[in-house]
Amino acid sequence: MEDDESEESEDDESEESEDDESEESEEDESEESEEDESEEMEDDESEEMKDDESEEMKDDESEEMEDDTKLMKPPSSFTPELRSESTQVSYRFRCPGPGGFQCTSTGLVFVMDQEAELLYRTVQWDESLLQSAGKAAAGPLISIQCPEDAVRQLHLPHCETKDALLSEGLLSVVHITDDGMSVIDPLEITDTHVIVKVPHLSCFGLVWAWELLLRLLDNKKPISCQVLLFRPPNQITRKQSLNVHLLPSNVLLDEVKAKQEDCVLIRKPSKCTLIKNQTYTVHCPKAHKVQPQKDDFDLDFGPNYPPTFEIILPANIEETTVAVRDQAETAVWECEVHLPVHLPGPGPAGTPSVSAGTPSVSAGTPSVSARTPSVSARTPSVSAGTPSVSARTPSVSAGTPSVSAEEKLKSVRTQFIDRVSGPVLRELLDKLLDCEVLTGGEMESAAATTGRAEKAREVIDMVRRKGPAASSALIDVLCEVDPYLSSQLDLT
Repeated sequence: MEDDESEESEDDESEESEDDESEESEEDESEESEEDESEEMEDDESEEMKDDESEEMKDDESEEMEDDTKLMKPPSSFTPELRSESTQVSYRFRCPGPGGFQCTSTGLVFVMDQEAELLYRTVQWDESLLQSAGKAAAGPLISIQCPEDAVRQLHLPHCETKDALLSEGLLSVVHITDDGMSVIDPLEITDTHVIVKVPHLSCFGLVWAWELLLRLLDNKKPISCQVLLFRPPNQITRKQSLNVHLLPSNVLLDEVKAKQEDCVLIRKPSKCTLIKNQTYTVHCPKAHKVQPQKDDFDLDFGPNYPPTFEIILPANIEETTVAVRDQAETAVWECEVHLPVHLPGPGPAGTPSVSAGTPSVSAGTPSVSARTPSVSARTPSVSAGTPSVSARTPSVSAGTPSVSAEEKLKSVRTQFIDRVSGPVLRELLDKLLDCEVLTGGEMESAAATTGRAEKAREVIDMVRRKGPAASSALIDVLCEVDPYLSSQLDLT
């Protein structure tokens, strides 16, 4: 009996214990459920806050973008103060306060946050730096100086046609500092400009994505260009010349003018559309000669800007038509050009220039007798044993010690290296090989030299070391291939 009672008591205690444990478990589960619900509510609130913050940030970014890409009104135009040192041009302008200001000389637009003075100029591209980044120059490289945080935005003029602007990723802007080069994606690309936000000031320039550019060039991508005409000063000669430059439209006119020593710009409508690597010719019905006969259009962003073509005309021509034609003989640019008979400028060896209409010049008589036509009339005994006028009055060049071809090349070596173009160098090498001044190995070695300036240095030094005959041959070939440069170097 006692055993039965004991067992019943134990069973009751076990049941009570189980009930207590069950109640505790239910209480624990209830607490856990409440905690889970609380955590879920906190997570929901956190996510809602994040969503709100994200939307606010997007709104702020959108507002900033709108502020960055939209001016309240069109920019004010200004004409900068130009400063020229040798052939380097710089520009200066003091912005009166916040707003947009467009330079009439360069087309640049500066969006200012405050009053400040701007100083800017073009500098030469580092082609190796661009190539290493897979980029190609699409405009001049501009160095800008201004107090920090004064310029908020920069608009750089491009030379793209409307169709080319549809190619996403083609254009961007590089920012070059002492620390290296960075690429800035445009805020906006308009029909005329690429707009970027300015991090801090240094050098900025437009670039093309090289691979995309190559694909477009295969499809004959057109470029917005300009045709510029420069007339060198009249020499004492029966001929005159006209230099034709084919350049992208965003090349700065003042920069080109600064490189054309003593030449006068003939202002004519200049806009046209050209295709890189396509062959073009220049036609002028009254010309004695146009050289070269044809040339491929290249994207020239400086620094030297040699002429693409030279037109040689009779000295008495006052008007003529000049046309640029493509491979299909279609005129892509044509204009009537007025050439004044008299154009001031230095003649040979520093003598003053003479009007093309002066009878003595057109008759082809020597300059001394042209200046003193009546000497023989006043002194009839001159022919009777008295020395002739030309004997008593030596010509300008008489008495001047002759200079060897080697010395001539040495005296113009630096200018030749700075100014000769890549295409002219290639033609020089071919012709020097043809006339056996250079061997095949020497020609290949010079052609393989990287960099235009280094190649020019290699060519002129290699020829000078071969002596006077080789130096004379180089001068003759340069006069044939690039008459403009040879005349500027006084090698003609």
